[in-house]
Amino acid sequence: MGLIHIEGMVTGPKGKHATLRFLVDSGATYTLLPQKIWRSIGLEPLDSVRCILADGTEVERKVSECEISLPQGRRHTPVMLGEKDDEALLGVVTLEILGLILNPFSRTLQPMKMMLA
Repeated sequence: MGLIHIEGMVTGPKGKHATLRFLVDSGATYTLLPQKIWRSIGLEPLDSVRCILADGTEVERKVSECEISLPQGRRHTPVMLGEKDDEALLGVVTLEILGLILNPFSRTLQPMKMMLA
């Protein structure tokens, strides 16, 4: 399976925005913004979370919120605030908020099918 990227725009609380290229990561819980991006749009830490990386390393990152716009829609979402060398990731919480799923066979984002109980 190859890597899947998507371009999106993030907007901070005072309307500042930035466009960036996200790696769609179905193994990442939260979307992660690079330090340069979240600072440029004026995000401030609201909380922090601990995450375990694929190699077992535990890291702690600050968390905030912003609006994210993708070709498939626009919503408010929690985001992790990246540190110096962190890259932009699009995580499953944001995908679910947008009603999207990653189709690993076609390597595309598709609308989530709602199942009623």
